[in-house]
Amino acid sequence: MGTQKEGCAPASWDLDTTLTYCDICIREIELGNRPTTHFTKEGWKNLLKNFNERTGRTYDRNQLKNKWDQLKKDWKHWKDLLRGETGIGWNPIKKTVDASNDWWNEKLQVSLKF
Repeated sequence: MGTQKEGCAPASWDLDTTLTYCDICIREIELGNRPTTHFTKEGWKNLLKNFNERTGRTYDRNQLKNKWDQLKKDWKHWKDLLRGETGIGWNPIKKTVDASNDWWNEKLQVSLKF
């Protein structure tokens, strides 16, 4: 587990804060501040400024980068989970994958092997 900077509170990410962060990231991407696989210096500067203004939090670049990395990892798991699958859907109320118990049991068995 990573170490925490002295005098710096750990980042707290609830759903609203995460969605706000994603919106800000998307805006920076659309503005061209992520021309390849990384945000530019200007992109990170804008991310920090806009995130801290919109949330009232004072997170640093490392905290935002760590969240970006975690979201990317989660997205890859999501993509792998649904790759080539048919007959499943999305429950917008629960915000969950809508699939049969058999489907979930199969996925859990595969997941537990790793």
